[in-house]
Amino acid sequence: MTVVRGSDIPREKLALAKHYPIQVVDTIGVTAYYQKLHWHDVLEINWIKSGTGYYIINGQTFEFQEGDILLINSNDLHCAYETKDLVMQVISFDANWFMNALRYDQEILCPFKDMGVHFTNLLDRNEPHIDELRGLLKELQDEHLKREASYGTIVFANMLRFLACVNRYFRREGVGKEKDSIGARQLEKMRKVIYDMEQNFAHPWTLEELAGLVYLSPSRFSDLFRRAVGTPPLLYLIHIRLEHAVTLLETSDMKITDIAMECGFRSLSNFNRLFKKHIGSSPKISRSITG
Repeated sequence: MTVVRGSDIPREKLALAKHYPIQVVDTIGVTAYYQKLHWHDVLEINWIKSGTGYYIINGQTFEFQEGDILLINSNDLHCAYETKDLVMQVISFDANWFMNALRYDQEILCPFKDMGVHFTNLLDRNEPHIDELRGLLKELQDEHLKREASYGTIVFANMLRFLACVNRYFRREGVGKEKDSIGARQLEKMRKVIYDMEQNFAHPWTLEELAGLVYLSPSRFSDLFRRAVGTPPLLYLIHIRLEHAVTLLETSDMKITDIAMECGFRSLSNFNRLFKKHIGSSPKISRSITG
């Protein structure tokens, strides 16, 4: 996966084959990467095969459980968190795959196009046709993995049936954002702060500095950031630093002390303490396991 940068904001671009622009994978748990607020250029379907957790999408929290299905739009800012034993099917696909289908059914992509108007990210788990959707996703994944003759056609057909079923049975009137949801302008501000944090993670950021980037008071900024991302801003910064530290431990011969300084930790003892708290082992043990 590569990152394409706009004026200020990184947006992920998933490389998909032109003749078969879809990716189908199962994820176990939630990696640190998916706990980071992100957005991308593809549409996404998530089927919760087991376990529980929650998504934060555009500042709204959606708790999910086994059997739930979520739709994530290409411009949705989102991150995921596991609460217990999560296994999730993730389907990412290019909307352009359905351009020809729009000639015959102009509403086929409405579940994404009308998100927040007639559809919600988390599909109604009590709708009787939810089992039909699960069956389509299972068959789709089986075809994708087996890759037998004409598998692409069957996968595409299942995607069409899935979208048509959602459009027919899960459309709702009066769907709107929650009263305490975060507006697009505030989300853009949080995205800018995250970009600056990720580009300068070793900088000794203070809460006041981060809030100043988007001309907010520290208390207002902290509230918006927590609602958008799910964690306080300085804790999120620690996660970014630890992510880079893990990468350096796995891919370089740098001394652990140098890695700590490179990633913005004040001291080796502070690095060791936070690493063990959030990663679950010491940097030395982590390096020995991966090495």
